[in-house]
Amino acid sequence: MPLTLLPRECAPFLDFVHALRRQGFAVSPDQTETFLSAITLLGPRGMEHIRHAAIATLAPPIERMGAFEALFRAIFFGEVRAAALQDSTEDETTVNDREGHEPQGEVALEQEQGGAKASAFERLSTRDFDQTDIGLGAFRRALADALPRRHSFRQLRVHSNGAIDLRRSLRDIVRAEGDLAVPRLRRRQEVVRRPLIFIDISGSMSGHTDELLALAHATIQAIPRTEIFTIGTRLSRITTALRAQDRTVALARAATAVDDWNGGTRIGPALKAFLAIPRFAAMARGALVVIASDGLERGGHAEFESSMRRLSHLAHRLSLATPLAGDSRFRPETAALAAVLPWLDDLVDGSSAHAIARFMLTLDRPAPRASAVWKEKAHAFSH
Repeated sequence: MPLTLLPRECAPFLDFVHALRRQGFAVSPDQTETFLSAITLLGPRGMEHIRHAAIATLAPPIERMGAFEALFRAIFFGEVRAAALQDSTEDETTVNDREGHEPQGEVALEQEQGGAKASAFERLSTRDFDQTDIGLGAFRRALADALPRRHSFRQLRVHSNGAIDLRRSLRDIVRAEGDLAVPRLRRRQEVVRRPLIFIDISGSMSGHTDELLALAHATIQAIPRTEIFTIGTRLSRITTALRAQDRTVALARAATAVDDWNGGTRIGPALKAFLAIPRFAAMARGALVVIASDGLERGGHAEFESSMRRLSHLAHRLSLATPLAGDSRFRPETAALAAVLPWLDDLVDGSSAHAIARFMLTLDRPAPRASAVWKEKAHAFSH
C-alpha cells in the first residue's frame, strides 16, 4: 500500500521516520514499510514494543543510538526536541530513493563557502541538461559483449555441452515406458555482471555532469540491470528515471529526482548511506562498480576509506574514474585518494564520457591493481 494512503493512526510513526532522515539516519522506504508491518504484527501493548520494532527494522548505527533514543522520546513522549538534535553534524547524509515512494525529509539550505569548488556544505538546486548527442551509440552497442559474465542459478535447456537433466530425463522415461532415445541436457545460464555507477554531482564535478549522465543513460539502455546513483551531499537513486528510452525524457526525470545538483561533496557519508541499506548493498555484490568522481573529499576521509574497503569486498571490480587523471602530471597523492588506492582495482581517466566508455569496454580483461599501476608510474616519473 502506498505510504500516502495509510490510515491517520500511522502518522506518528511516519513523523518519527521523517525526523530520523532529517537527522541524517539512512532509512529507506522498504525499512519504513517493514517498521509499520512490525508494529502491526506485534499489536503493541506498550511503547517499549514499538521501540524494539524501531531498533530492529530501522537499524540505527550503534554510535548514534543516543540520538535515535532522543528522537524516539521526542516524537512519542513529547520530550524536548532539542535533546534529539544535540549530536547532529554537518556530515549527515540523506537517502533519496523516489522509486514510487514518499518524498524524503528536507535539510536546511546552506551556502557553499570558500573559493574552492569542493565543499562539504549542502546546497539544494535544480538543473537543466545539455541535450546534445555526444555519440555513445557504438559504446551502447558494444557494451553487452564487453562486460564480464557470471553463472546464474537459472538453468537453460540445451541440446549439447550440458549436464544431464535427471528430472526431465526420468520423466520422459516414464512417459515412454522405459525408452529414452536422447537424454535431456541443461546448463547454467550466463548473465552479464551488473554495472553499478555512482556519479559525483558536486560543484567540483559540474563541468562533467552532463556527459556522465549521458553515459549512464547509454549504459542502462544497453544493460537494463544497471543501477545508477548520484552522490553529493545526498545519495539519490536515478535508475528508474534513466530507464526512459528517450534521453530527453530520461534526463528531465533525473533532474527532478535529485535535489543537490552542484552542491557540496560528501562522498564517504553518501557511500556509507548506500551500504547501510541492505537492498542497496545487495546491488554491489558481484557488480562492476564505477565511481565517477574527482575524489576531492573535504574534511576527514575515514568514512570514504571504510566505505571503499567494504565496496571492494562486495564488488567484482571497483573502479574510480577521476577527471584529474586526465592530466599527465596527476598522482594519487591527496590524503583521501592515497587512503582508498589499496582498495581500488582501477584508478583511471574520467575526464570525459568517452574516456570512461573506453575503460568500461575493457572491464572483461584482466588488469593489475590500481596501486601497482600508480606505483610503477610514480617510479617512472621519478626517473
